[in-house]
Amino acid sequence: MAKFRLLQLVKPCLCLLPEINSPDRRIPFREKILWTALSLFIFLVSSQIPLYGIATSKTSDPFYWMRVILASNRGTLMELGISPIITSGMVMQLLAGSKILEVDQSLKEDRILFQGAQKLFGMAITLGEAMAYVLSGMYGDVKDVGIGNSILIIVQLFFAGVIVLMLDEMLQKGYGLGSGISLFIATNICETIVWKAFSPTTLNTGRGAEFEGAVIALFHMFFSRSDKFTAIKDAFYRQNAPNLTALGATILVFFVVIYFQGF
Repeated sequence: MAKFRLLQLVKPCLCLLPEINSPDRRIPFREKILWTALSLFIFLVSSQIPLYGIATSKTSDPFYWMRVILASNRGTLMELGISPIITSGMVMQLLAGSKILEVDQSLKEDRILFQGAQKLFGMAITLGEAMAYVLSGMYGDVKDVGIGNSILIIVQLFFAGVIVLMLDEMLQKGYGLGSGISLFIATNICETIVWKAFSPTTLNTGRGAEFEGAVIALFHMFFSRSDKFTAIKDAFYRQNAPNLTALGATILVFFVVIYFQGF
């Protein structure tokens, strides 16, 4: 009698899971660049599309300091970011490492079942996180938002999470460059740096309108103020908006990391 394994429970669900087929040919480098750029375009556009049905909340963001790592953007389709992928991957590796899930990576069938289980678990985590966000009042009280809008928000977050899972799978199967996790994190960090440096939006800092972008603010303050020294000093050390000191420190750390990775 064959020994029962938990991984076999995933087999009936494989035909229902969305899947990216492995390439049947060697993907040229230019085509990989194209697929990678397309993935980044979808990710960046989704990061700017606001969720329909949410109520404007003036409360602080409890996940503000985690959003760079999770490649998420509050109030948009990319609210969950890559957290379902990371969570499902860590849990599945933990279960496999502790032998709770018996997986023989040398067998093709086991690899397919394991990948399917990880994808299914990632979709379940996406749905769970979406429900938790809505029920916890992240987008306003459920009574104020309404049952219909609450369900619509959950559906939006779920399908956006599935798209992220598919993009990551596509890149990992050789259609693009690198993995989706590292690519989306790097893209989110670069987007944040560029926005903080060149943002054209204005802020009311109590000293008049100032540009949010540190570089644009430097030129604006230098040419609009009579005291040039104070203008440059404010551009480097202002406390209530991005400044050139923080931007320079970020760039310095970036080059230091690249330098030490060369060893």
